[in-house]
Amino acid sequence: QTWHTYTRMTSLTSNPMEDIENMEGEYMEGSSGHRRNRSNPEPEQTRPQPPRSLDFQSDKETDPSQSWTGGFTQGCTPQFQPFGAPATSSISLTTPSSPGEGLGKTTKLENMKNWTISTYKCSRQSLYEKMGKTSKTVDPELEDQIDTLRNTQKKYSEILRLARALSSHFYNMVQTQNSLGECFSDLAHKSPELQQEFLYNAEAQRNLTKNGQKLLASLNFFVSSVNTIVNKTMEDSLLTVKQYETARVEYDAYRTDLEFYTAAKETEANQMKLSETQLSFNNKKAEFEKLRSDVQIKLKFLDENRVKVMAKQLLLFHTAVSAYFSGNQVALEKSVKQFAGKIKSPATSWIEQ
Repeated sequence: QTWHTYTRMTSLTSNPMEDIENMEGEYMEGSSGHRRNRSNPEPEQTRPQPPRSLDFQSDKETDPSQSWTGGFTQGCTPQFQPFGAPATSSISLTTPSSPGEGLGKTTKLENMKNWTISTYKCSRQSLYEKMGKTSKTVDPELEDQIDTLRNTQKKYSEILRLARALSSHFYNMVQTQNSLGECFSDLAHKSPELQQEFLYNAEAQRNLTKNGQKLLASLNFFVSSVNTIVNKTMEDSLLTVKQYETARVEYDAYRTDLEFYTAAKETEANQMKLSETQLSFNNKKAEFEKLRSDVQIKLKFLDENRVKVMAKQLLLFHTAVSAYFSGNQVALEKSVKQFAGKIKSPATSWIEQ
């Protein structure tokens, strides 16, 4: 293939785009065949040609249809709009605010402000109490009852943990006895020389399994009752105690502020603060007294019913365990019936409910 190289000297006034076109148009026929002259494209494949010269005069208007840059001029501003002028509307596109929207925002801000002030006062009161810089309201009798309840819950939680462990281990033992009885029974049919001995032991293991299942039912019922007392009844009372303690801190915080403004100078600002603090103090005092009464009532009923329920449960638990390990099957069945009666009969205590 023969190639012809043309070297041209281009002046500063010439158009470089024109020179590139002239160079592209000069193709020769080689040994590989005829090549199309790109300077004369076919009529159906015509395309817009770039301008012969670049005019950067800003005051000269250009035709958008002849723009080879895609319809954009200086500043990349669109000059050609194929779909006409942009649509305009006199209707506002912003969402109108409802009449109560401003009031709702104001209420939220007011609630946030009150919560922040109350939290600050309570945190300050708690810190000053720990540092010994302020006094706190104390009910010695009620505080002793609350401490007793917390200690009782810890001890009952330990009983519940051990009872669950005993029930789990005893369940595994019953399952092992059942498997051992089946193994003895199988060997009795395969070993004629030891058939009687295997049958005796298989029968004994079956009886132990049967009695063990009865004791296991008694243990599970005991665990369920203790769990109800520890994790439901006592926990509900302690939740009320936490609310009471929070109300007590708030009451003391506003009481301290009331004492401060009462002893302050009688200025207009102090008088306004005094009236606001007095109103808040009255509300916190009423809430505090109500929760203290609720705690006293709950602790009283909790202690009475706890003693009543645990007395029955401990008696039945003792009877079932003693009957099982002494081999008294009649007493064990009687104890199981009592447990079953406790499950089916309507409960007489609100803790059992």
